[in-house]
Amino acid sequence: MEKNQLVELTIKDQSQDGRGIASCDGLIVFAEGCVVGDRVSARLTKIKKRYALARVEEFLESSEYRLDDVCPYIDECGGCSFGKLKYEKQLELKERHVRDVLERIGGIESPELEPIISMSEPYFYRNKARLAIYPKTRSVGFLGRMSHKVIDCHECRLQSEPVVAVADALRDSFDECEDAKKIKNLVVKTSFTSGEVMVVPTVEEKDVDLESFIYTVDDRINAIPGFDDGFEYYLSSVALDVSDNKPSKQHLNRAEIIAGRHVIEDEMLGLRFEISPYSFYQVNPVQAEHLYEKAVEYAGIKGGETVLDLYCGVGTIGLFMARAGAGKVIGIELVKEAVLNANRNAVINGIVNAIYYTGKAEEELPKLREEGKIEKADVVILDPPRKGCDEVLLKAVVDTEADRIVYISCNPATMSRDIKYLVEKGYEYVKGTPVDMFPHTGHVECIALIQRVKS
Repeated sequence: MEKNQLVELTIKDQSQDGRGIASCDGLIVFAEGCVVGDRVSARLTKIKKRYALARVEEFLESSEYRLDDVCPYIDECGGCSFGKLKYEKQLELKERHVRDVLERIGGIESPELEPIISMSEPYFYRNKARLAIYPKTRSVGFLGRMSHKVIDCHECRLQSEPVVAVADALRDSFDECEDAKKIKNLVVKTSFTSGEVMVVPTVEEKDVDLESFIYTVDDRINAIPGFDDGFEYYLSSVALDVSDNKPSKQHLNRAEIIAGRHVIEDEMLGLRFEISPYSFYQVNPVQAEHLYEKAVEYAGIKGGETVLDLYCGVGTIGLFMARAGAGKVIGIELVKEAVLNANRNAVINGIVNAIYYTGKAEEELPKLREEGKIEKADVVILDPPRKGCDEVLLKAVVDTEADRIVYISCNPATMSRDIKYLVEKGYEYVKGTPVDMFPHTGHVECIALIQRVKS
């Protein structure tokens, strides 16, 4: 095989970023724009020791799994990497991916996996968007596939209606509000139960006048037709995020409320939650309910257990554990705003046996153990970011001698790595369930039950 050679490929799999995967002369070949089942003629553009890249020249046979009705921006936007693939096949690939990493990275032979939890209507499910902006071309949307180009998206099949309304408002404001051009990116949070919308523009300087932009956002959201049951969206909060262009983390709490409330409220499985600008809250509330129901099931709460909720966000999982009968819930979260939300959420839901601490879980858990605030835990909930858990934290978790660990992850690969560590320290993988939290993308959530081996 050599560069510029024309080869015939049959696509057998897809990568997380949506590229088709085929095999040719013993080499893995990645081809852009293909789906599983396509047969194509492609020209090799780059050849490495272990893989090659190819550009499709001609579709010889179209896959039965290919979708015809797709988003008009799908070839440019980096959002829906699986968007050209029928939903049933997406689910099959994601379930296979979870099983593969559990075996290959986790070292688990024939892992028990429950069927992936799918969505009945896998569109318009996101309650949060981060809009990219390029004022020179009046572009408001999302970054392009594997690029920093801003794709000007006037619709999105994953986002809620208020996101499109806010994007339209910003385009309108480029002419009417000079300081609107200073907005670097824009976060929109939406509650699907209260109808509240929070808008968080990021700027480089605090002294900006966004009054006319805010009024335009309000008008655009109010123009969204109401639902038959009387539900309506409305602008509830605007928080200004001031960035000085230096590397920073959201937990530095740079946001200042410049209009409306400090939080928006959402309801899930009968509990109410307040959410601040930087607080983590699952982006797909419909699937989050299924995920949290499965977490309570895996935790096996009988009554009176001590539960550690690590990377707890606004306290969702721990509060569901408390409602199920846990005797005590202790949560740890890095983002101070989220911890304030979590403690407040315990109060507004009448839960008095949950307490939340601010700090890095890998630092705070050993500290709390040294201070005698945590001795032994019965259940540990792990819900880390994509990079997974620090080994120092995993060691501290093992030291609690918890009988059960419920691990929730948006990155099955790092979850599998962490499970391997826990297995080496006296635990066993029991079972897991993939949850399709992000339809039409290559990402998948997974929840696993890990149990201490009785000596």
